[in-house]
Amino acid sequence: MMSIKTIFVLILFNWIFADATRSFIVETLPNELNFSLNKSKSTSDTWLELINSAQHTIDIASMYWTMLGTDVMPNPVPESKIGEKIIQSLIDSVRKRSIHLRIVVNDQKSNDNNNNEDLKILGEYSQIRRLNFERLIGAGILHTKFIIVDQKDFYLGSANMDWRSLTHVKELGIVIQNNPELAKDLLKIFEMYWLMGEQESILPTKWPSKYNAYYNLSNPYQNQLNPNVNDDKYNIFLTSSPKQFCSQTRTNDLDALIQIIDEAEKFIYIAVMDYYPLFLYEKSSHHHYWPIIDDSLRRAVWERNVQIRLLASYWNDTRPYMSVFLKSLQALNFHNNNNGGGSIETKLFQFPECPFRKNPIPYSGVNHNKYMITDKVVYIGTSNWSADYFINTGGVGIVLNVTNSNHSPLYDQIHKIFQRDWNSQFAKNIE
Repeated sequence: MMSIKTIFVLILFNWIFADATRSFIVETLPNELNFSLNKSKSTSDTWLELINSAQHTIDIASMYWTMLGTDVMPNPVPESKIGEKIIQSLIDSVRKRSIHLRIVVNDQKSNDNNNNEDLKILGEYSQIRRLNFERLIGAGILHTKFIIVDQKDFYLGSANMDWRSLTHVKELGIVIQNNPELAKDLLKIFEMYWLMGEQESILPTKWPSKYNAYYNLSNPYQNQLNPNVNDDKYNIFLTSSPKQFCSQTRTNDLDALIQIIDEAEKFIYIAVMDYYPLFLYEKSSHHHYWPIIDDSLRRAVWERNVQIRLLASYWNDTRPYMSVFLKSLQALNFHNNNNGGGSIETKLFQFPECPFRKNPIPYSGVNHNKYMITDKVVYIGTSNWSADYFINTGGVGIVLNVTNSNHSPLYDQIHKIFQRDWNSQFAKNIE
């Protein structure tokens, strides 16, 4: 039986940390992968908890919505029900708790009310705006994925508003709770989208000061993310792309990535679905070369002897020439292995065939992660690594620079996740 003193200490502890910032990595780990080690909290459970905890507002930025099973298949699989559960939770939040719900999506045919049952249903309970990058900057889409609740909690990561992202696509994101400073900074990006979602909107040459970032590369947010477990302090800031959607004080996503790579001293581990030093989605059939990230990685190996591991994804939509670029990176090893230098290893993460499913699920079975970890920094984003995603596509990222990685649960968590995936049977060497 606990003593009165022990009970008092526990009550005091819970009271002190009740409103403390909390952060953790969330994943979607499809059953096909059968991972038993280093499993994170699930994306679907976390989204439901965020939605159900809302007391005032929910703001969602997303590329598209396919939460209903029939959005994807005429005869949906049972696991698609989780998408319906998410939509029902959003509806209940408005009906039962009078939550103010706003949604911004990419302006594409599949997202209009005549073609999208999800948004047609949610339109009765929310404000929805559609962002047209083609009209605003001549190319691109909104590729962002985040949820902000009560201007203090948020999810940011790779998962789309798609039941497959909760079941059959491997996803990774970060949740930060009880942190109005960072949540309100992310909200500034949402408000940019919201403004540009007006029908006659014009992209400003200079964003008004009310859209300025609170934190950036030169002025990061400094605090613990899990003080109740003696977490180390982080230097944190949010990034945005393209540059047209960066206010005067917002760090551009690409600039942050290059800085992280350039400052790494020991290792760089990257998990990203696509890696192409090209413009992939130009209207012409010719893909212009774009070596900015590629050059930075090569410099890290050649000039600073950094160890790099790059885990890309292989699935039905992988272009065959991605392997060419990955092999090209590995070619540096021939010189450096003979000179005691750095190294670049590349692998492709490939899902196994699902033995119990007769009808395949379209656009599933892929490692959709978009993150990087170095000896100093964790970066989690929403963009694939080709030129289009940084030059004309809407995306966001979060940079967490840890002062002492030996005492950081979140840093350790994502480091173990990468090692789990890299050493798994699904990570294949490139032939």
